[in-house]
Amino acid sequence: MKKSPNGTSFQMKVWDEIRKIPLGETRSYKDIAKNIGKPNSARAVANACARNPSPIEVPCHRVVRSDGGFGGYSGQGGIQEKVRLLKREGAKGFGFRNT
Repeated sequence: MKKSPNGTSFQMKVWDEIRKIPLGETRSYKDIAKNIGKPNSARAVANACARNPSPIEVPCHRVVRSDGGFGGYSGQGGIQEKVRLLKREGAKGFGFRNT
């Protein structure tokens, strides 16, 4: 088992929940907030994603905005890399065409 990144207890809860998102699926920041028992904390979830020191191990690229937008990505390559990763994983609902 890989070592968890260091963070606050809230960040650790967020990152643990994000690790549960299957390949090719996404969840909204709001979904993550609800799943950890903090339904009004979507912005705090986004901030925890922004502070994720291991963006591939904790796949924050699978967390998107509830309005269908991509949101941000703190990993190398920024939002373009988030889009690339989601497309490569076959994420649905973003207008990607798998060729």
